Amino acid sequence: MALHASWITLISMGLFCFAHTGQAQSAKEVILLDSKAQQTELEWISSPSGGWEEISGLDENYTPIRTYQVCQVLEPNQNNWLRTNWIFKGNAQRIFVELKFTLRDCNSLPGVLGTCKETFNLYYYETDYDTGRNLRENQYVKIDTIAADESFTQGDLGERKMKLNTEVREIGPLSKKGFYLAFQDVGACIALVSVKVYYKKCWSIIENLATFPDTVTGSEFSSLVEVRGTCVSNAEEEAENSPRMHCSAEGEWLVPIGKCICQAGYQQKGDTCEREISALRNFEY
Repeated sequence: MALHASWITLISMGLFCFAHTGQAQSAKEVILLDSKAQQTELEWISSPSGGWEEISGLDENYTPIRTYQVCQVLEPNQNNWLRTNWIFKGNAQRIFVELKFTLRDCNSLPGVLGTCKETFNLYYYETDYDTGRNLRENQYVKIDTIAADESFTQGDLGERKMKLNTEVREIGPLSKKGFYLAFQDVGACIALVSVKVYYKKCWSIIENLATFPDTVTGSEFSSLVEVRGTCVSNAEEEAENSPRMHCSAEGEWLVPIGKCICQAGYQQKGDTCEREISALRNFEY
């Protein structure tokens, strides 16, 4: 289709400028998939042929990226699927999916009334192993219908500017070793610029002279995971009040309970217990 081909050609040549979102990666995120960071072919599964196409492009910093695009808007009853490779999730239970995409305004396309859509659907499928390149639509669970806050028009095409949308969805609790994501196009003109999949954790910390290890957040938004701390060297638990903290769903340590105290002959200095000067003198004598 001429419309599709011309749009794809411009993006593949890097002639569009994607608006910079300014979002920095949170230190609480553990990345499982970042399509933007992969400069070789993604080689995701597209079904049927002639639907989603993998294209090379440039981001707002002129860094090479791989994108998937589809623009089958002239024919009704579109059902184009795109599936990622298998994503190993480790011990995470609650997963976040960040999508960056552009979407064409149907009103700016001539002759597509009734066939053009302005949404696409996001799905996932849990499995303990990589099932290969088969894509069975009935195995997938719908996460949400994704719509654009801003769609681009013919005028934006003329200026070679694309309005980049960012949407985040979460899935869980997950119980199997990994999962696939899938994107269903039902007749929209979409460029899927990047897909980032991650989970959150509370990173190790020393609090009240106790060390708390890296802890993956719980499976629910309101989950608080209680963690018992281990006293630092030359410290011991306060009587009947062992150190505990709670890892929140957002990857933050909350609600400290109990503490460790320095053993006799040691004094606290920052997050450590150091031998007292008087004790050192006695030891020298």
